[in-house]
Amino acid sequence: MSKIEFSIQDGLTGRSALVTGGSRGIGRAIVERLAKAGMQVTFTYLGNEAAAREVVESNPGLGIVAERVDGRDSDAVNACVEAVVERNGRIDVLVNNAGIIRDNLLPMISDDDLRAVLETNVDGMFHFCRVAVSYMMSKRYGRIVNLSSVSATKGGRGQTNYAASKGAVEAFTRSLATEVGRRGIRVNAVAPGVIETEMSAEVRSLGGEEILSNIVLKRYGRPAEIAEAVWFLSSDLSSYITGQVLSVDGGFKM
Repeated sequence: MSKIEFSIQDGLTGRSALVTGGSRGIGRAIVERLAKAGMQVTFTYLGNEAAAREVVESNPGLGIVAERVDGRDSDAVNACVEAVVERNGRIDVLVNNAGIIRDNLLPMISDDDLRAVLETNVDGMFHFCRVAVSYMMSKRYGRIVNLSSVSATKGGRGQTNYAASKGAVEAFTRSLATEVGRRGIRVNAVAPGVIETEMSAEVRSLGGEEILSNIVLKRYGRPAEIAEAVWFLSSDLSSYITGQVLSVDGGFKM
Protein backbone atom coordinates (compact mmCIF):
# COMPACT_ATOMS: atom_id res chain seq x y z
CA MET A 1 0.00 0.00 0.00
CA SER A 2 1.51 3.30 -1.08
CA LYS A 3 2.13 6.03 1.45
CA ILE A 4 -0.07 9.10 1.10
CA GLU A 5 1.80 12.40 1.30
CA PHE A 6 0.08 15.44 2.77
CA SER A 7 1.37 18.98 2.43
CA ILE A 8 0.03 22.13 4.02
CA GLN A 9 -0.28 25.10 1.69
CA ASP A 10 0.32 27.98 4.08
CA GLY A 11 0.94 30.65 1.43
CA LEU A 12 4.15 31.88 3.05
CA THR A 13 6.87 30.54 0.73
CA GLY A 14 8.86 33.36 -0.81
CA ARG A 15 7.19 36.07 1.24
CA SER A 16 8.88 38.63 3.48
CA ALA A 17 8.60 38.85 7.27
CA LEU A 18 9.88 41.20 9.96
CA VAL A 19 10.00 40.00 13.57
CA THR A 20 10.90 42.40 16.38
CA GLY A 21 12.95 41.11 19.30
CA GLY A 22 13.98 37.93 17.52
CA SER A 23 17.31 36.99 19.06
CA ARG A 24 16.13 34.94 22.04
CA GLY A 25 13.22 33.01 23.53
CA ILE A 26 9.85 33.29 21.84
CA GLY A 27 11.18 35.73 19.26
CA ARG A 28 13.88 33.36 18.09
CA ALA A 29 11.40 30.49 17.83
CA ILE A 30 9.14 32.67 15.66
CA VAL A 31 12.02 33.70 13.40
CA GLU A 32 13.06 30.10 12.84
CA ARG A 33 9.50 28.87 12.30
CA LEU A 34 8.73 31.48 9.64
CA ALA A 35 12.08 30.94 7.95
CA LYS A 36 11.42 27.20 7.78
CA ALA A 37 8.09 28.01 6.11
CA GLY A 38 10.13 29.48 3.26
CA MET A 39 9.99 33.16 4.20
CA GLN A 40 12.74 35.76 3.96
CA VAL A 41 12.92 36.80 7.63
CA THR A 42 14.48 39.92 9.08
CA PHE A 43 14.53 40.24 12.85
CA THR A 44 15.46 43.09 15.13
CA TYR A 45 17.48 43.08 18.33
CA LEU A 46 18.66 45.83 20.63
CA GLY A 47 21.58 44.89 22.86
CA ASN A 48 22.69 41.27 22.52
CA GLU A 49 24.64 41.15 19.26
CA ALA A 50 26.15 37.75 20.07
CA ALA A 51 22.70 36.15 20.46
CA ALA A 52 21.51 37.74 17.22
CA ARG A 53 24.56 36.52 15.32
CA GLU A 54 24.07 33.00 16.72
CA VAL A 55 20.50 32.87 15.34
CA VAL A 56 21.75 33.72 11.86
CA GLU A 57 24.77 31.41 11.96
CA SER A 58 22.83 28.42 13.30
CA ASN A 59 20.30 28.62 10.47
CA PRO A 60 22.42 28.70 7.30
CA GLY A 61 20.58 28.94 4.01
CA LEU A 62 17.30 30.14 5.52
CA GLY A 63 17.61 33.78 4.49
CA ILE A 64 17.58 35.23 8.02
CA VAL A 65 18.89 38.78 8.50
CA ALA A 66 19.48 40.55 11.83
CA GLU A 67 19.13 44.33 12.28
CA ARG A 68 19.95 46.33 15.41
CA VAL A 69 16.94 48.61 15.95
CA ASP A 70 15.49 50.45 18.93
CA GLY A 71 11.72 50.24 18.47
CA ARG A 72 11.25 53.37 20.57
CA ASP A 73 13.00 55.40 17.87
CA SER A 74 10.50 56.00 15.07
CA ASP A 75 13.18 57.14 12.60
CA ALA A 76 15.17 53.95 13.19
CA VAL A 77 12.03 51.87 12.74
CA ASN A 78 11.17 53.63 9.48
CA ALA A 79 14.68 52.97 8.16
CA CYS A 80 14.47 49.29 9.17
CA VAL A 81 11.18 48.68 7.37
CA GLU A 82 12.39 50.55 4.31
CA ALA A 83 15.50 48.35 4.26
CA VAL A 84 13.36 45.20 4.40
CA VAL A 85 11.23 46.42 1.50
CA GLU A 86 14.31 47.37 -0.53
CA ARG A 87 15.92 43.99 0.13
CA ASN A 88 12.86 41.78 -0.41
CA GLY A 89 10.60 43.95 -2.54
CA ARG A 90 7.81 43.94 0.06
CA ILE A 91 6.84 43.27 3.65
CA ASP A 92 4.08 40.69 4.03
CA VAL A 93 4.19 39.71 7.70
CA LEU A 94 5.03 41.82 10.74
CA VAL A 95 5.37 40.19 14.15
CA ASN A 96 5.65 42.60 17.06
CA ASN A 97 7.34 40.45 19.69
CA ALA A 98 9.84 42.82 21.35
CA GLY A 99 8.90 43.48 24.95
CA ILE A 100 10.30 43.91 28.45
CA ILE A 101 9.13 43.52 32.04
CA ARG A 102 9.91 45.66 35.08
CA ASP A 103 7.84 43.88 37.73
CA ASN A 104 7.30 45.39 41.15
CA LEU A 105 4.48 46.30 43.51
CA LEU A 106 2.84 49.53 42.42
CA PRO A 107 4.28 51.80 45.14
CA MET A 108 7.75 50.61 44.17
CA ILE A 109 7.45 51.13 40.39
CA SER A 110 9.56 54.10 39.36
CA ASP A 111 8.70 56.54 36.60
CA ASP A 112 11.60 55.11 34.61
CA ASP A 113 10.26 51.55 34.94
CA LEU A 114 6.79 52.63 33.86
CA ARG A 115 8.15 54.60 30.91
CA ALA A 116 10.48 51.81 29.77
CA VAL A 117 7.72 49.20 29.69
CA LEU A 118 5.17 51.37 27.91
CA GLU A 119 7.64 52.77 25.39
CA THR A 120 9.06 49.36 24.49
CA ASN A 121 5.86 47.30 24.54
CA VAL A 122 3.42 49.86 23.13
CA ASP A 123 5.34 52.62 21.35
CA GLY A 124 7.54 50.09 19.55
CA MET A 125 4.53 48.19 18.23
CA PHE A 126 2.90 51.44 17.14
CA HIS A 127 6.01 52.60 15.28
CA PHE A 128 6.49 49.34 13.37
CA CYS A 129 2.81 48.98 12.48
CA ARG A 130 2.50 52.57 11.31
CA VAL A 131 5.19 52.30 8.69
CA ALA A 132 4.58 48.66 7.70
CA VAL A 133 0.86 49.21 7.09
CA SER A 134 1.55 51.81 4.41
CA TYR A 135 3.57 49.27 2.39
CA MET A 136 1.03 46.51 3.00
CA MET A 137 -1.85 48.69 1.83
CA SER A 138 -0.09 49.35 -1.48
CA LYS A 139 0.01 45.57 -2.07
CA ARG A 140 -3.44 44.97 -0.56
CA TYR A 141 -1.90 42.15 1.47
CA GLY A 142 -0.51 41.95 4.97
CA ARG A 143 -0.46 39.94 8.18
CA ILE A 144 0.31 41.55 11.53
CA VAL A 145 0.66 39.49 14.71
CA ASN A 146 1.19 41.31 18.00
CA LEU A 147 2.43 39.51 21.10
CA SER A 148 0.22 40.13 24.12
CA SER A 149 0.18 38.15 27.38
CA VAL A 150 -2.19 36.47 29.81
CA SER A 151 -1.37 39.46 32.01
CA ALA A 152 -3.64 41.60 29.83
CA THR A 153 -6.73 39.82 31.16
CA LYS A 154 -5.62 37.84 34.21
CA GLY A 155 -4.26 39.94 37.04
CA GLY A 156 -0.91 39.23 38.61
CA ARG A 157 0.90 40.82 41.53
CA GLY A 158 3.60 43.28 40.62
CA GLN A 159 2.58 43.58 36.98
CA THR A 160 0.43 46.69 36.78
CA ASN A 161 2.75 48.37 34.29
CA TYR A 162 3.24 45.24 32.18
CA ALA A 163 -0.48 44.35 32.27
CA ALA A 164 -1.36 47.88 31.17
CA SER A 165 1.02 47.63 28.23
CA LYS A 166 -0.40 44.30 27.09
CA GLY A 167 -3.97 45.50 27.51
CA ALA A 168 -3.00 48.31 25.16
CA VAL A 169 -1.59 45.78 22.69
CA GLU A 170 -4.94 43.97 22.53
CA ALA A 171 -6.99 47.15 22.17
CA PHE A 172 -4.63 48.38 19.46
CA THR A 173 -4.91 45.04 17.64
CA ARG A 174 -8.71 45.17 17.49
CA SER A 175 -8.81 48.77 16.33
CA LEU A 176 -6.16 48.33 13.64
CA ALA A 177 -7.89 45.20 12.34
CA THR A 178 -11.05 47.25 11.83
CA GLU A 179 -9.10 50.01 10.13
CA VAL A 180 -7.19 47.97 7.54
CA GLY A 181 -9.28 44.86 6.92
CA ARG A 182 -10.78 46.23 3.70
CA ARG A 183 -7.24 46.61 2.35
CA GLY A 184 -6.49 42.89 2.65
CA ILE A 185 -4.57 43.19 5.92
CA ARG A 186 -5.34 40.95 8.88
CA VAL A 187 -4.29 41.90 12.42
CA ASN A 188 -4.33 39.48 15.35
CA ALA A 189 -2.56 38.90 18.65
CA VAL A 190 -1.17 35.90 20.50
CA ALA A 191 -1.33 35.91 24.30
CA PRO A 192 1.21 33.48 25.76
CA GLY A 193 0.94 32.12 29.27
CA VAL A 194 4.01 31.23 31.34
CA ILE A 195 6.62 30.12 28.83
CA GLU A 196 10.06 28.63 29.48
CA THR A 197 12.16 31.66 28.57
CA GLU A 198 14.87 33.78 30.13
CA MET A 199 12.34 36.57 30.67
CA SER A 200 10.05 34.38 32.79
CA ALA A 201 12.81 32.65 34.75
CA GLU A 202 12.45 34.78 37.87
CA VAL A 203 8.66 34.48 37.89
CA ARG A 204 8.87 30.70 37.53
CA SER A 205 11.49 30.48 40.25
CA LEU A 206 9.46 32.52 42.72
CA GLY A 207 6.04 31.15 41.80
CA GLY A 208 6.93 27.48 41.50
CA GLU A 209 4.09 25.14 42.37
CA GLU A 210 1.60 27.99 42.81
CA ILE A 211 1.89 28.88 39.13
CA LEU A 212 1.67 25.27 37.97
CA SER A 213 -1.42 24.73 40.12
CA ASN A 214 -3.15 27.43 38.05
CA ILE A 215 -2.29 25.81 34.70
CA VAL A 216 -4.70 23.14 33.51
CA LEU A 217 -2.00 21.29 31.55
CA LYS A 218 0.32 21.35 34.61
CA ARG A 219 3.41 22.47 32.72
CA TYR A 220 5.00 25.60 31.33
CA GLY A 221 4.75 26.37 27.65
CA ARG A 222 7.58 26.16 25.15
CA PRO A 223 8.65 28.96 22.79
CA ALA A 224 8.02 26.71 19.79
CA GLU A 225 4.36 26.39 20.81
CA ILE A 226 3.94 30.16 20.62
CA ALA A 227 5.78 30.21 17.30
CA GLU A 228 3.28 27.73 15.84
CA ALA A 229 0.40 30.03 16.80
CA VAL A 230 2.14 32.99 15.17
CA TRP A 231 2.80 30.91 12.04
CA PHE A 232 -0.89 29.95 11.89
CA LEU A 233 -2.09 33.55 12.15
CA SER A 234 0.46 34.60 9.52
CA SER A 235 -0.58 31.89 7.10
CA ASP A 236 -3.46 31.40 4.68
CA LEU A 237 -4.89 28.80 7.06
CA SER A 238 -6.25 31.67 9.17
CA SER A 239 -7.58 33.65 6.20
CA TYR A 240 -10.92 34.51 7.87
CA ILE A 241 -9.52 35.49 11.27
CA THR A 242 -8.81 39.09 12.22
CA GLY A 243 -9.06 41.28 15.30
CA GLN A 244 -8.69 38.28 17.59
CA VAL A 245 -6.48 37.38 20.55
CA LEU A 246 -5.39 33.74 20.58
CA SER A 247 -4.52 32.56 24.08
CA VAL A 248 -1.76 29.96 24.19
CA ASP A 249 -1.48 29.42 27.92
CA GLY A 250 -2.21 25.79 28.78
CA GLY A 251 -5.49 26.81 30.43
CA PHE A 252 -3.93 29.32 32.82
CA LYS A 253 -6.30 30.46 35.62
CA MET A 254 -9.36 28.85 34.03
